[in-house]
Amino acid sequence: MVLLIAGSGAAQGPTSSGSANTRNPKSPPANAVAAKSRKPARPFQVGTASWYGSYFDGKPTASGEPYNMFDLTAAHPALPLGSYVRVTNLRNRRSIVVRINDRGPIVPGRIIDLSYGAAHALHMNKAGLQRVRLDVVRPELVADLSPAVAY
Repeated sequence: MVLLIAGSGAAQGPTSSGSANTRNPKSPPANAVAAKSRKPARPFQVGTASWYGSYFDGKPTASGEPYNMFDLTAAHPALPLGSYVRVTNLRNRRSIVVRINDRGPIVPGRIIDLSYGAAHALHMNKAGLQRVRLDVVRPELVADLSPAVAY
């Protein structure tokens, strides 16, 4: 009888309230497995980029703001003004995030016109034209993606 009473007061295991840590410390988090299985995102566009510089500096852009050749901005014929694009130089794999603030390019066969600052960051300002990849970026991610550029 004493054993029966002592056994009924024994400590219980964790309840289903979530107080127990059920994850094995050696297993990866669930989202890490999902991230490995994702395919790389398809680019928005791949093609030739050009850049424009001092001749347009201070002149109004399609967004109404004056063009600043040192800003990380670009002209694109279709993307909404104010949207952000990661531009990757396919020759050297350097990339930069730019804000679309103008329309163009006017020259057929080109997909984007970069500011001098963006072209400089991509190491393409001496080449004039470069094959690039464009990926649209959500605005909330921009602060994490844009490196500081010193001139």
